[in-house]
Amino acid sequence: MTIAIDTRDVCCAALELSKTSWVCAFAGPGDSKATVHKIKTGDVDRLIGILSNGKAKAERELGRPLQIVLCYEVGYDGFWLARLLIARGIRAVVFDPASFLMPRRGRRAKTDRLDAEGMTRTLRTWLSGDRGVAREVHIPTVEQEDAKRIERERKYLVEERASIVGRIKGLLALHGIWLTGKRISKGVRERLESMKTGDGRPLAPFLRRDIDRMLTRYEMVSRQIAEVEADRKEALNDNTGHFPNAEKVQRLSKLAAVGETTATVLVAEVYHRTFETRRHVASFIGLSPSPYNSGDVDRDQGISKAGNKLARQTLVELAWFWLRYQPDSKLSLWWRERFGSKGMRGRKVGIVALARKLAIALWRFVEDGIVPEGATLKG
Repeated sequence: MTIAIDTRDVCCAALELSKTSWVCAFAGPGDSKATVHKIKTGDVDRLIGILSNGKAKAERELGRPLQIVLCYEVGYDGFWLARLLIARGIRAVVFDPASFLMPRRGRRAKTDRLDAEGMTRTLRTWLSGDRGVAREVHIPTVEQEDAKRIERERKYLVEERASIVGRIKGLLALHGIWLTGKRISKGVRERLESMKTGDGRPLAPFLRRDIDRMLTRYEMVSRQIAEVEADRKEALNDNTGHFPNAEKVQRLSKLAAVGETTATVLVAEVYHRTFETRRHVASFIGLSPSPYNSGDVDRDQGISKAGNKLARQTLVELAWFWLRYQPDSKLSLWWRERFGSKGMRGRKVGIVALARKLAIALWRFVEDGIVPEGATLKG
């Protein structure tokens, strides 16, 4: 819901962040031009001093108390600065940089100074009630942000392990040796000495050492994956609240087809938030449709893909598992009736539509306990 405030009592500040310096623009009520200051990266005391001095000067000129609202774009620096400013009594607004309205005529001059000055004007317009000029990013708590690390780290490690497996298999295949399966068995290292190439030669010494070192990395990454999974299980069973909404993970895991990994990803990335309607859920994940209707042209551009990428990938994967382990549910029957005979391309299009419906159904199940129609629970 859009809540406008009286910006005549607001000093708008914007911060352009980089690794080498911060550029702060400050504009009091009625100021036609913002004052710009360049400070050292991470110098929060200097930043607060600039904001306090600018506010005091504006209050002396106007003769009434004012408040400060500061904004910056989310990116490399994350949310720590917003939390710190809020703790110091300064309202902080974090914007999505991809949501700013930009002119499209010709080339646009871009400098940190111009960007900071422009953000003060955007912030004032946004505070006045026009939420179309930019989109605010929800500032998560430390616990909510940290809870995402479990599955994000696991995903990174799994991808690294798959890369190592692919390289080992590729090197061996170059010499006529083929390994089967998605993993590397424990006996591969012992067989290196006795392996014969396709033309009957033993492995060359440098090749053998290269593969041996990759096997060492493979074993290390596999141990780290096991450690991450153990950390996840401990966090979900911990009642101290280090993993927020752990009860939602446990509830979601009760559905057949939904494993603990999938449930943890969806809760940490999506379902820890509060959504007003089902459309907000689909839009946040990037599964909402994006039509193109202009003049005589009316077509569907597919999903927006503007939301949480990891959650979207997880839901698409879950949709295939849903068809397998929940075959009698209403969602599975709907998919088979509409897309089951459409060929491979049609089925892939339909699985994205199923993922969107599934995201909404799981949201209702997590929040209100409404079991998807026809779905079964484990055990």
